Amino acid sequence: MLPSTMNAITIARAGGPEVLEPVTRPVPQPAQGQVLIKVAFAGVNRHDCGQRIRGFGPPGATDIPGLEVAGEVAAVGPGVTRWKAGDRVCALVNGGGYAQYCIAAEEITLPIPERFDLKLAASLPEALFTAWLNVFMLGKLKAGEWLLVHGGSSGVGTIAIQLARLEGASVVATAG
Repeated sequence: MLPSTMNAITIARAGGPEVLEPVTRPVPQPAQGQVLIKVAFAGVNRHDCGQRIRGFGPPGATDIPGLEVAGEVAAVGPGVTRWKAGDRVCALVNGGGYAQYCIAAEEITLPIPERFDLKLAASLPEALFTAWLNVFMLGKLKAGEWLLVHGGSSGVGTIAIQLARLEGASVVATAG
């Protein structure tokens, strides 16, 4: 049974890490096509830091920061068929990751293999989805082709290189 409230972190005002403030909030309920993740770890990325510095997030998003989470599925919304309670997952979310529970869309929630560290999994979604979108969906990279990665030592760059190699492409990268 899920609790009715959870601990979360919000941004009290624009500033440094000292503006992060613990609060108590209702546990969100998953809607159609959504999963509720019991968060074990949340990634901290450039977007989260920028939101804290500005003191606000994108219009319509939750005031709880955090775009990447890893943990276990706690509940599923109507129509969800891929996940069940207890599944180990990581996800790219529209904020809300700095909390005990977070809502994620079913289609951008990924399985975490049993032996893979949840802490490491929390750092994957944004870089992985960004690399996949740009290299394969927009760039349409195929086996036997070449990929030039500027910023090959960045999070997105390192994942792009690995994905391209797995696809059978050759890679050239720059790093500064």
